[in-house]
Amino acid sequence: MMKHLLYWLCLFIASPVLAGPFSPAAGQPGSVAIHMDDPTFLGWASGWQDYLAGSDVDTSFQTPNKALGKAIGDSFDIVSLGRNGKITLKFTHPIKDGNGADFAVFSNSFNDTFLELAWVEVSSDGTQFFRFNNISLTPSPVGSFSGVDPTNITGYAGKHRAGYGTPFDLNELAGNEHLDLDNIQFVRLIDIVGNGTAFDDFPANFGGPKPIFDPYPTVISAGFDLEAVGVIHQNVIAPPVEPMIVPLPSYVVGWLIIFVIFIRFRKSYGISSLPTGVKHDK
Repeated sequence: MMKHLLYWLCLFIASPVLAGPFSPAAGQPGSVAIHMDDPTFLGWASGWQDYLAGSDVDTSFQTPNKALGKAIGDSFDIVSLGRNGKITLKFTHPIKDGNGADFAVFSNSFNDTFLELAWVEVSSDGTQFFRFNNISLTPSPVGSFSGVDPTNITGYAGKHRAGYGTPFDLNELAGNEHLDLDNIQFVRLIDIVGNGTAFDDFPANFGGPKPIFDPYPTVISAGFDLEAVGVIHQNVIAPPVEPMIVPLPSYVVGWLIIFVIFIRFRKSYGISSLPTGVKHDK
């Protein structure tokens, strides 16, 4: 991931006419946003755990089950994390590393710039989580209803408006000893308090890390709002095939019993298998 970030950073420095170096909003040329009805989605989050709501989120938005199943693009079909809140999603089949994006996170923004952000972490064992690298080039604090230019941010959930998922490629986390890229069982979302007290992964030798800004403060459903997590590459492990036992007809079983008894009887009494008077050839 850091190689990608450095590439975009160099592009940004070399091309000051760009609003930002990262991919644009959904529907624009070069956007990587994935529509909720895209046929590449093979599955969706099927369970959750460790939901911890942060501050300034009403109880009506604290329903984790709303983050399960397919995204439908409804701004109210969400669970709010609140400020610095978090939730972990589980899946029927593990996510695996494939070609390109492996899963996407859906939020509920009503336009292309009101973007409440969250960190994205994955785990194979539910204990050790690994975070996707992220960069925020938003230059100054963002008011409660002000906007974030999506070309200034990368590596966060919440980059795109409702109905469009932000994709994540597991290959960007390759090389972590305790992460099996073909067995991602958990995806964790952690809200970022967007007042500049949280920092990104901007390289230190280029002046980083940088503060992260998103709409702040917000109330009632403060923080990141999660609608769904869609799976693009999943590891479907077929259950072991048990051998099929076909019962024999009763008359066959009877004949087998008689045959076994005969063999044992013959050996016990030394009965030759050859008729009387027949000799072995020398």
